[in-house]
Amino acid sequence: MGIEEAAEKAKKIKMVILDVDGVMTDGNIGIGDDGLKHRVFYQKDGFATIVLQMSGIEVAVIIAGHSGAIEHRVQDLRIKRFYQSPKKLEKYQEILEETGLDEEEICYVGDDLLDVPLLKRVGFPVVPADASPEAKEVAHYITATPGGKGVVREVAELILKSQGKWDTILDKILSTV
Repeated sequence: MGIEEAAEKAKKIKMVILDVDGVMTDGNIGIGDDGLKHRVFYQKDGFATIVLQMSGIEVAVIIAGHSGAIEHRVQDLRIKRFYQSPKKLEKYQEILEETGLDEEEICYVGDDLLDVPLLKRVGFPVVPADASPEAKEVAHYITATPGGKGVVREVAELILKSQGKWDTILDKILSTV
């Protein structure tokens, strides 16, 4: 799918659902001497989630496992819908029922095999440049950036520019600095 077709899909988006490892992080997990796992988040992706929300686009996160670090990051970003479950499709169905949104109004960003079923369902499936071949196969848009290096920012800009909201949000942000 070309950028023009992706922009057409992006015009309809009212919610962005994110995976974390491989999307908001580069997929690496460090383990310290204390046995605790450590993840590194890309600041510009965090800012992009806030900008989406400021623009009236809801952001949700669904991860397959459990992580206190991710929970803290989601809270920092004021994301209200956070699900920790290997049954991502069930959580997605809950979101549909709770919000009343249609599938074409949802963008999902995932990168690996567990994300493929959800990528197949949403109206605008997006994967990072370094996603698995299976995820890339079902995506409507593949970002230029790899996971953890600006994927969410790229997706946010595409959506907001296609909806004509980018300049307004920039003016709003720049007027506060």
